[in-house]
Amino acid sequence: MAKNREVAYSTAGGNDYVAHEQSYETFTKLVKYGSAAVATILALLAIFLT
Repeated sequence: MAKNREVAYSTAGGNDYVAHEQSYETFTKLVKYGSAAVATILALLAIFLT
C-alpha cells in the first residue's frame, strides 16, 4: 500500500481533464443513442415479424 494518500490523477503531470470530460460525454451519448437504436430495432422486429 502506498503511504501517500494523495490522489495521483489530479496531481500527475500531462493529464488533460477537459479532454477526459469530452470523451466521457461522447461515450455516454453513444450508449444512450445506441441503446435507443437497439430498442427501436427490437420493437420493429416484434411488430413486423409476428
